[in-house]
Amino acid sequence: MDAAVAPDIQLAKPLEGRVVAVTGAGSGIGRDIVRTFARAGAILAALDVDAAALGALQEELGCHTGVCDVTDAASVEGAFSALERALGRLDILISNAGSAPQGAIGDISLSDFRRSFDLNFFGHQLVCQAALKIFRRQGRGGTILFNISNQSVNPGKHFGPYGIPKAAVMALMKQYALDHSHEGIRVSGVNAGRVRSGLMTDQMIADRAAARGITQQEYMSGNLLGVEVTSTDVAETFLHLALMKKVNAAVLTVDGGAIATSLR
Repeated sequence: MDAAVAPDIQLAKPLEGRVVAVTGAGSGIGRDIVRTFARAGAILAALDVDAAALGALQEELGCHTGVCDVTDAASVEGAFSALERALGRLDILISNAGSAPQGAIGDISLSDFRRSFDLNFFGHQLVCQAALKIFRRQGRGGTILFNISNQSVNPGKHFGPYGIPKAAVMALMKQYALDHSHEGIRVSGVNAGRVRSGLMTDQMIADRAAARGITQQEYMSGNLLGVEVTSTDVAETFLHLALMKKVNAAVLTVDGGAIATSLR
């Protein structure tokens, strides 16, 4: 065999044998993350509140699944304990679960705003703490990757109930890196732009485009490259970030390019 091609063969499944947990895995970006990491050779633990969606993923990929409500501490603890018993280890957590409520920030009820924080901020904290416990028991570090959002740096009108918790998630990512990198734990995040997914529904896209007086395609490709970003593009960004062993406390933005979302 030509020695020059051997490294490429070795990298065909760069995550062979690694256990990856993904929250919000049942649809949209989360589902494509599971598929992308499975193609890279990882052993997947798909976690979601939707048991039916998990059943479809399990049938498709043969992955471990677990019903997990990231807003409920007992549910999170149970899901991660079951994961550890079934798979014996955890190498990477992709904290992805979320929803995108809308409304003028001065009008949203306190209960609805807290509900968004429970899912879009505290849900990340709960699953990260659960993963951290496993990483520490294993004694070999690990990787935590957050699905943040470009809303964290470029707030959209009436997207405050979603964007404000996401801005806090960026701070959470940096704090985990600061406090736990000495334990061999890498922590970074992905800022995705407009992506057709469970969060950005067809109706939402139609409404946002109409409000700007442009077509839906113009709205979805409104970036410097003039291209639409897909959930697979975002999933592949997570994979690349997972493989960058000396990248830490970083945010990769995948939105086709927009000066307003570039970190500075």
